[in-house]
Amino acid sequence: MKNWSIAIATAAFALTAANAMADTHFQKTHPWREQVNNRLQRQNARIHQQVREGELSHAQAVRLHAQDRSIRAQERRMAAHNGGHLTKGQQKFLNRRENHISHRIGR
Repeated sequence: MKNWSIAIATAAFALTAANAMADTHFQKTHPWREQVNNRLQRQNARIHQQVREGELSHAQAVRLHAQDRSIRAQERRMAAHNGGHLTKGQQKFLNRRENHISHRIGR
């Protein structure tokens, strides 16, 4: 009987672990999360470029990076509440925040 309980517990653990790995893969590749994170990555590169070209001061870049980190943290919190993905409304909200920062970076 004891061996039977151990076998059931082991099988349940294996299924849970496999399910967790599947969720992690889904979380990383969900299109709306990927779009938001790719955009943050491009904005980060633009900030660095603007600093190199003298268009932004170091202090301005620090503030913009902090705002980008805030968006990324908010994206992670939102996704955590929705099983690893964003709703369309959440994506739009994050994109509006990114638009605000993008205008401050310039082109």
